[in-house]
Amino acid sequence: MKRTVFVVDDHPVIRWGYISLINQEPDLEVCGEADTAFEALDKIPEASPDLAIVDISLAGMNGIELTKQLQVLHPDLPVLIVSMHDEVLYGDRALRAGARGYIMKREVRTKIVEAIRRLLSGGSYLSDQMSTRLLNQYQGGRFDERSPIERLSDRELEVFELYGRGYSTREIAEALFISRKTVESHRNRIKDKLGLESTSQFLQRAVQWVQKLS
Repeated sequence: MKRTVFVVDDHPVIRWGYISLINQEPDLEVCGEADTAFEALDKIPEASPDLAIVDISLAGMNGIELTKQLQVLHPDLPVLIVSMHDEVLYGDRALRAGARGYIMKREVRTKIVEAIRRLLSGGSYLSDQMSTRLLNQYQGGRFDERSPIERLSDRELEVFELYGRGYSTREIAEALFISRKTVESHRNRIKDKLGLESTSQFLQRAVQWVQKLS
């Protein structure tokens, strides 16, 4: 009997790629798909999948918030988060939200089937690099939930990272499927939370933070 997977991603081409990879496996099958968190919450009860693949950067409710909802509504459903973002901080947030695995989009083609099988067998999936870095952070006492960055919401953190990687406001809006005004609102809230007075200070801090993660 095939194990079933539900795919949540707001890019049709990427969804098709997941579906193609998964359906090639003799014991796996995609049982449904959605391009928003709200559509996923509507479809998953009827599809009754064995596992959900969730993109972190969904329009509206993002993947981490969706994972939290799924843990309440379907606590036995393992969630595999897929993201283009740095895995160290986002991976930790995903795990705290209830995800059982985290995989970078650049690793999907070679690693996603392995990750799916590991979660379906009751395990979890993190890259070796991420496992090592998170373990070192906890053992060294360097992971501080009270740090200013940790006070940012999941969406604010996405915006902050993309600014740090050199994205413009327009490019961030396009990447996250939100308006430029919404991006600017997030930027202003981030400045307030981090105690930054100017946009130049904000951009400098974002770049420094991204460089520190690398």
